[in-house]
Amino acid sequence: MKAIFFNSLLVRAILRLREWYHEGAIAGFFRCIAGAYPDSRFRQFWERFCAAPICTAANSRYARFMAALRRFVERLGDVAANSLIYRICLAVWKPVSTFLGGGLIGRACRFVGVRGLLLICLALYLPLDYAIRNYFPIAAVASIWDECMMLAAIAYILWHTAMRRAPVQSRATPVDSYLALFIGVGFFLMCAVSPNMGIAVDGYRAVVQYLLWFFLATRLIEDDRDFAIFYGTLVLMALVVAAHGIYQYIIAAPIPDSWVSDTEASVRTRVYSITGSPNIMGSLLVLFAPMVAGIAYYSKKMWVKVLAICATGMMCLCCIFTFSKGAWGGLVVAVVVFAIFLDRRLIALMGVAGAGALLAIPSIATRITYLFTADYAEASARAGRTVRWATGLDLLHSGNSWLGFGLGRFGGAVAMQNQVIEETETFEYFYMDNYYLKTLVEMGYIGLIFFIILLIGLVLWCLRSIGRTGYNQTDRTRVLAVSMFAGMCGVLVHCYFENIFEVPYMMAYFWSMAAAILYLGYFRKRRRT
Repeated sequence: MKAIFFNSLLVRAILRLREWYHEGAIAGFFRCIAGAYPDSRFRQFWERFCAAPICTAANSRYARFMAALRRFVERLGDVAANSLIYRICLAVWKPVSTFLGGGLIGRACRFVGVRGLLLICLALYLPLDYAIRNYFPIAAVASIWDECMMLAAIAYILWHTAMRRAPVQSRATPVDSYLALFIGVGFFLMCAVSPNMGIAVDGYRAVVQYLLWFFLATRLIEDDRDFAIFYGTLVLMALVVAAHGIYQYIIAAPIPDSWVSDTEASVRTRVYSITGSPNIMGSLLVLFAPMVAGIAYYSKKMWVKVLAICATGMMCLCCIFTFSKGAWGGLVVAVVVFAIFLDRRLIALMGVAGAGALLAIPSIATRITYLFTADYAEASARAGRTVRWATGLDLLHSGNSWLGFGLGRFGGAVAMQNQVIEETETFEYFYMDNYYLKTLVEMGYIGLIFFIILLIGLVLWCLRSIGRTGYNQTDRTRVLAVSMFAGMCGVLVHCYFENIFEVPYMMAYFWSMAAAILYLGYFRKRRRT
C-alpha cells in the first residue's frame, strides 16, 4: 500500500514540487530566518511572552471571589450529600444505572461520561439544531433547546464541584475578565439606549449569551479524553457536512437567484448543506478545515495521514464551491497562520492549488474578477455592501455615536425579526454583512472598542497557550492548538464580510474552541487508565 502510494503520479508530482520549493528563494529566506531565530531577540521576547501564568494573582479580588464561590458550592454539596433526599435518590439510581449500563449504548455512555456527552452535544450543535427545528413535532422546543443544553452544562459543573470531583486547579483565566468587561459594557449600553426594552434585551442576549460557552467549555474539558472526544466529534461533524456540500454541488442543488448576480451565470450552484447559507457554510469549513489538516501532522500512522489529507482537500474544495468570497479570504488567512506555525511549504502549495482551481473551475475566476468591474461597484452602491455600510454609519451618527443606535435595532437578526421602524424610500432593514460594523452601529464606539479589546486579549492568550504546548516526536500537542487557532483567525477575518457571530452555533463553536486551546496550554491533564 505504501509503495503504491509513493509511486502514484499525484504523489510524485507533489514530491517534485517539494524539491522545487526547497531549491527556491522562498525556502532559502525561511532557512535564513530559522538559522537566526535561536539567538534572536524575538525568541527571547516570545519565551517571556509565553511564560506568563494563566491565573490571576492569588490575592486578587477575582481569585478570592472564585475561591469563595467554590467553597460555598462545596458546602452546599456537603449538606446535600448528608440529606435523606440524596440518599433516597442514590438508592433508586443505582439499580437504574446498572440496568441501563448493560447494553452497547450504556457502555458507550459510561466510557465518555457526562462531560463527554455534554461535549458531544456541543460539538453536534449544528446538526442537532437543524434536526430539532425541522423535524421535532413540538415547535416551542426549537427555540429553547440550546438554552436547556447550556443549563444542563451549568448544572453538571455545579454538581461536579459540589461533590468535590472537579479539578483542584482553578480554571480562571484572564480571558474571563475580558469577557466580563464586554458583557458589563453591553449591559450598560442596553440600559442606556433602549427605546424598546424588549428588543434591547433580545439584542443583548444575542450578543452575549453564547460567549458563556467559553466559561463552560473551560470547565467541561478536564483531561485529554474530554479534549479528544470534543475534537474528534467536531471533525466528524464537519466532514459529514462537507461531504453533503460536495453532493449538493454534484447534483447542482437549486439556489435563489439573489445568491448570484446576472454576470455570474457560470456559477451553477452554491453549496450550503444544512446551514442554509453558503456564507455560513464557508465560514464553518474555514473553522474546521485546519483541524482536519492538523490530524495529518499530529498522527504518526500513514493511513491516518492520507485520509486526513484527502479529507482536508475535500473540505477546501467544498469551501470553494460555496463561492463565498469572504470565506475564501478567511481560508487564505487560516492557511497562512497554520503554515507559519507548522509548515511554511503550505503557502506555496496554496498558491499552486489556487492557480489550479482558477484554471479548472472558470466560475471561480469569473466571481473573483467580477469584484474589479464597474458593474460590481454599481451593484454594491445600489444594493450591496457599500450602501449597507453607508446606511449603518448614517444611523450611527444620527444619534450618540459613542453609545450606538441601540442593541437589536439594526443590522442583525433581532432587528430583522422586530422591524419597529417604518421603512421608507431611504430606509430599509437588512443584514449589515459585517459583524464589526453591526457591533459599531448597535453598541457605538464604546461597544466596538471593548469588543476589539476582547478579541485582542483572546488572541494574545491563545498565542501564549500555543507557545506552551509541546511539539516533538513524543508530544505534538501544538499541532492541535495551532489547527484550532488558525480556523478561528479565518473566521475573525470572515466576520468583516458577514455577520458570522449572528449564528448561535458559530459563536458557540468559536468560544468553546478557544477554551480548548487554553486547556492544551495551561490545564492539560493526561487521563489515567
